[in-house]
Amino acid sequence: MSDHKGLNDYLSVWNLSNPQLLTQTMTSHIYTVTYDTKTAVLKLLSPSETEEQRGAVALRYFDGRGAVRLLRYDEGAHLLEYAAGDELVTLVERGEDENATRIIAQVIKQLHSVLQDPPRAGLVTLDRWFGALFTKATADRQAGTESIYVRSASLAERLLADQREVRVLHGDIHHRNIRQSSRGWLTFDPKGVVGERTYDCANTLCNPVMPELVHNEPRLLTNAAILADMLALDLPRVLAFTYAYACLNASWWRTLLIDQEGAEDIVQWHLKVATLIEPHIELW
Repeated sequence: MSDHKGLNDYLSVWNLSNPQLLTQTMTSHIYTVTYDTKTAVLKLLSPSETEEQRGAVALRYFDGRGAVRLLRYDEGAHLLEYAAGDELVTLVERGEDENATRIIAQVIKQLHSVLQDPPRAGLVTLDRWFGALFTKATADRQAGTESIYVRSASLAERLLADQREVRVLHGDIHHRNIRQSSRGWLTFDPKGVVGERTYDCANTLCNPVMPELVHNEPRLLTNAAILADMLALDLPRVLAFTYAYACLNASWWRTLLIDQEGAEDIVQWHLKVATLIEPHIELW
C-alpha cells in the first residue's frame, strides 16, 4: 500500500480532513489533520514497524498523564493529540536550563504516576534494551580490552539485577520530545520500555545537543541533583543510570548505525558524558 493510498484510507475511515505533511522519519510519515474540529497528528507507520507499536502501548498506559493522548490507532497508523506549542529546548536557548530540567522532572513524575502493575506485553524490558552495550562489552572482554564499555556494562548488570519502582518508561525523554500544549508540557514518541523509573532521567542529562551545557561537569551534577530531588530518587543511581545509558547509546551508534553520517560524533558525544560522570559513580 503506497503512502498516498494509506493517507486517503485513514482520512476516510477515521473521518479526518485537511492533511498537511509535517515531516518524514525512518519509521513514519507525519501529518497534521483535522479531527472532530481540532488539529491532531496522524502518524502513518512504515511496514513492520515495531518501535512505534511499543510506543502506542506506552501512550495508552500513560493515558494523557504527562504525554500526548493516543486518540485512535491500528497497526498502520496512530492518531495523536497535537501539542502545538514550543519545544522545551526553547527555554534552554533562553538561558533557562535549570527551569527546563524542573519541567522535565514534573513531566516524568506524571508519566510515572500510574501505579498499577505495568504491562509487559508489547513492551521491551530494560534488560533487553541494554543488549547492545552487553554485546560490545563482551567483544571488548574477549579482545582483552578493559574499556569504558566493559566497566559500564558491569555497572548496568548490577543496576538491572536490583531494579526499584518499576514503571512503564518513556525511554527517550529529552528537550525536543516535550512540547507546550493547552494541557501544559507534554511528551511524545515514547520507546515503550519497562523498568526502573530512574532510567528516564538518563537521556535528559545527555541533552540538549549543546556541548557547553552537556559537557559541563557542574551543570551535569546540578541537573542530576534537581531530577533526583524532585522525583525522590537516589542521586548516585541517577548518575549510574546516566553513565550506563551514555555508554549504551555510544554502543548503539558504534555497532548498529555505524554507516550513518555523523554516527561517530554521536558516539564521542555520549562517551564524553560518561567520562565526566565516571569519577562520581558510587560502586555498591
